[in-house]
Amino acid sequence: MKQFVTREHEIEPVPGLPSELPKGEQILWQGRPSARLVARHCLKSVWIGGYFLVLALWAGVSGLSDGQPLGGIVFSIAILTALAALLLGLIELFAWGVEKTTLYTITSERVVMRFGVALSMTLNMPFKQFHSVSLGRLGGKAGTIAIALVPGYRLSWLVQWPHVRGWRFSTPEPSLICLPDAEAVAQVLALAYGRYCSVHSAHPRLTVIDEAVSAPVHVAAAE
Repeated sequence: MKQFVTREHEIEPVPGLPSELPKGEQILWQGRPSARLVARHCLKSVWIGGYFLVLALWAGVSGLSDGQPLGGIVFSIAILTALAALLLGLIELFAWGVEKTTLYTITSERVVMRFGVALSMTLNMPFKQFHSVSLGRLGGKAGTIAIALVPGYRLSWLVQWPHVRGWRFSTPEPSLICLPDAEAVAQVLALAYGRYCSVHSAHPRLTVIDEAVSAPVHVAAAE
């Protein structure tokens, strides 16, 4: 727990963790992001596919209005289709790599994020570093859990991507992205933090914010 970030995890004494668990600490949950959700929500595969579809339709309509040969129009559409298929295939491959190389862990003391398709990294976040947690829904039970840290813990948004909340460049928020059952995971995290606070009652309150509703859910430390 002394290291905040480590850069290699080729040899893991416990899957997803950089070292053996200290005495008394327990693993409460482990999971991975969904490759399908990563491709759709982080890499915007639907938007990219729609963009190429519009280009193909435009090529067909403009070619017909300009009186171009039918063979030339078909060839242009075929090229755009091939480019779209190649790009979407690379996106799906990267999303698959994100799923296979990522392992999130919630213990009774901390959250650990092991990730990295190209550069392996483990992010170790004890509960004492937490300021608030936000649950962003992606439809159904799926969602992303973003963790805001107390002032003084700065991370690189670029290094963390895609395991980071979007558009928070100045104060990056590490995120458990694209979880198939994010609400259940958020409940596990809230319960773990509540138990942690009951032991460390001097620790500040943690606010768990469900972005799908207007009122935040508060998890308070024992007074």
